Amino acid sequence: MCDLLAFWQRDPPNLASMASPHDPVTTPDTRRLSRRISPFQMIALLLAFLLVAGAGGILTAGLWIPVTARASAAATSARTILEEVPAELQRQQLSQASTVYAANGERLATFFAQNRIVVPLDQVSQYMIDAVVAIEDERFFEHGGIDVRGVVRAVVNNLQVNPTQGASTITQQYVKNVLIDAAYHAGDAFGIIEAREESVARKAREARLAIALEQQLSKEEILQGYLNVAQFGRQNIFGVETASRFFFNRSASDLTPVQAATIAGITNAPSRFDPTVNPRLSEQRRNLVLHRMWTLGKLTTEQWEEARATPIEDTLEITPVPQGCQAAGDSAFFCDFVIATIRNSPEFGETEAERLDLLFRGGLRITTTLDVDLQRIAAEEVSAHVPGGNTAGLDAAVVTVEPGTGRILAMAQNAPFDASRDPAPGTTAINFSAGPAHGSSRGFQSGSIFKTFVLAEWLNEGLTLNETVNAARVVRPQSAWSSSCAQFAGAPWGPRNAEGTAHGHISVLRANSESVNTAFATMSTELDLCGLRDTAWDMGFRPTTSPGTGGSITTLFDPSREDILVTPSMILGTQTTSPLQLAAAYATLASNGTYCDPVAITRVVGPDGRELPVPPANCRADALPANVAATVTYALEHVMTDGTGRRNQLAGGRPSAGKTGTSQGSSQTWFVGYTPQLSTAVWVGSASGETTHFRINFNGRFIRTLFGSTLAAPLWQSVMDRALADEPVVPFPPADPALVGTPRPVRPVVPTTPTQPATPQPEPEPEVPAEAPAAPSSSEHTEPAPQPEPESQPEPESGDDDSGTDG
Repeated sequence: MCDLLAFWQRDPPNLASMASPHDPVTTPDTRRLSRRISPFQMIALLLAFLLVAGAGGILTAGLWIPVTARASAAATSARTILEEVPAELQRQQLSQASTVYAANGERLATFFAQNRIVVPLDQVSQYMIDAVVAIEDERFFEHGGIDVRGVVRAVVNNLQVNPTQGASTITQQYVKNVLIDAAYHAGDAFGIIEAREESVARKAREARLAIALEQQLSKEEILQGYLNVAQFGRQNIFGVETASRFFFNRSASDLTPVQAATIAGITNAPSRFDPTVNPRLSEQRRNLVLHRMWTLGKLTTEQWEEARATPIEDTLEITPVPQGCQAAGDSAFFCDFVIATIRNSPEFGETEAERLDLLFRGGLRITTTLDVDLQRIAAEEVSAHVPGGNTAGLDAAVVTVEPGTGRILAMAQNAPFDASRDPAPGTTAINFSAGPAHGSSRGFQSGSIFKTFVLAEWLNEGLTLNETVNAARVVRPQSAWSSSCAQFAGAPWGPRNAEGTAHGHISVLRANSESVNTAFATMSTELDLCGLRDTAWDMGFRPTTSPGTGGSITTLFDPSREDILVTPSMILGTQTTSPLQLAAAYATLASNGTYCDPVAITRVVGPDGRELPVPPANCRADALPANVAATVTYALEHVMTDGTGRRNQLAGGRPSAGKTGTSQGSSQTWFVGYTPQLSTAVWVGSASGETTHFRINFNGRFIRTLFGSTLAAPLWQSVMDRALADEPVVPFPPADPALVGTPRPVRPVVPTTPTQPATPQPEPEPEVPAEAPAAPSSSEHTEPAPQPEPESQPEPESGDDDSGTDG
């Protein structure tokens, strides 16, 4: 999103108001500030008016004015132009700012090509109406689009030595701004120049269109259009409502006389009369407007004198509207996810260009799923547990979804958001929580988090938690595994467990609680790996990358189930995925088997009040049989009570279920857990995917090997405890007794005896570096139930807070 936002944040052309030049101000109530145009141009302007008036049927018989040869030529040019001008002005919806809101209505960010908020005339202060009519076109409610007296006065004044005076009416100025806006929207630079050029042809064109417009719209409609289209400042401020909010932090309906006069005075020359740029010139111009209002009887003498005596600095309350997700603070990555959703979703247009045009010009009110309280908790806890810039260089992300709806409630990480072209050190625009299509991240290996899908498929096949399996390390040929959808070949494979220890036959329930790699390898030989792939997909696992040919890596922007790599080592989470998708997948268990696509947008309303369709959650109640989901949850509850997550049970004995995970080389670590109300995934690791985490110094704490239980699980616990503090305790549904099964006697522990003499060769993982010598990896370890953590000491032996490993 960085380059995209940078493109849209470029300043648009300076669409200055089309008001004609005025006399420079020497005193507030004498002459106007302006630039000169030649007397011949003004004579030609009068002739252009006569031609247009004749075309409109309002030329008075007998009107005659002597002309020079130069003016006659200009008039001929004007007549030629008139024959080419359409009979009426083609108006389109004005560009408006779109705003993104949290679920509670709190504004997160604003996006615009032109910063404009369109309002009806009845929401504009009468002082504002009086001010703009007084300074721009005092006979606006009397003429038919062209002010004859104004044209004649301009000609006379411009033939004098004194500075000159213009004659454009508000209707003509509205026409000019509409033409500029249409050219800007179409990307027509020449159209913008043509609409702004100082020529008789342009004046003639405006005049004819103005006459036609007066016959189509009421005066109030024309004035409303003008007040919404005109530019009121150098800083991309369009329309009176945006100007009111920017300069005075109030709505246009609440403007005072001095405020209204300030804004009305700007549009003649937005850069010159912007009070933030030239406060003295702006004050002079304001006082001229006030004098005109007083002259026309719109202000009392007391109001006029008090207003003109007020220093302009005392009236301003500058309130900028920052554009883009960076303004969303701790919610910036979620905001960026929302924008990526709009950019990618056909609900908002057929092409990406159309969707972005809708976002930056469409005046949308975008309501999202974000829970601001939970977002604040997630942001605070991730920064507390894994501070940005920590000595170990660890990155971290937390994402929470609502089971049964797919709504993303929180999305935070420990690196601040910066999408600029020159980001500050320690910041990033990469969303660690999302996949390639929504945040530029290529994801991370899930490690033992994937074992939950293996367990679900195990139960799907009618096998039970109390089945006993051989947990000894066995190096098996590839033929030991079955696959109905793919063929695979390679060297014999057999993962290890922690420190080379061996297990005999243990129950599947215990294997899951202790995350025993060798036991899961045995379990997988009794399954169709293609069935495992389908179950993982149905529950919500989505890969972010896939190995290509010649060792290349393919980034998956729109993955399918066929992109899940079917291979024996898949059981240990060797393929990359995103924290968001793992939170959504585990939410399938929390919702009793219903999977929902993660969604960030609940409602989009256009400026006309019409609702637009939004991307659906596509919830599937049959993603996993309810009895299987309940039994998997029962097994994951045991992880929390007597397994690798037992040190991270929730406060008050609240039921929870979860799983630790660690990838090869301890590069990526995880904890994903849930209650019936919330599903939260925590990732702690290396965003580059290249750093192993053995014997690291983490802000003064020595960690021998980084596991899912080291930092990710405590972070998950802190987020969930705070998020659920005021929520009722909701129990999980009971497990299916038929799938739990009857406990069986456990066979004695036996030494590890490979059935194949060959040295085990792990399948290639092109994105992950080779593991450090003698260090455990996801394909070679399990994580034992954690022991009480000792105080950190300089010596590695006493400072290591995990003596085992997690798969």
